[in-house]
Amino acid sequence: MSQIIRRIGVPPSQRGSTGGGNCPDIFELADGNFAVIGRDATDSLAPDLPSDASRADYERIVVITRETLIRAKPDIPDV
Repeated sequence: MSQIIRRIGVPPSQRGSTGGGNCPDIFELADGNFAVIGRDATDSLAPDLPSDASRADYERIVVITRETLIRAKPDIPDV
């Protein structure tokens, strides 16, 4: 497994999270991939996946807030 090298976007505390219950986050990994902390919505969203989308048994559908992604946008590399 790769190592986290930096947060993408602002910390949850800057998005209004004052406790441990609402802390979606995005991290860049040393191998160039990204890790996401979010709410597991696999059971509720899997039936709605488009016909050309799929997921492996070990993959989960994770939901993050719109604000989390928008505030991360400036930190997401173009390439």
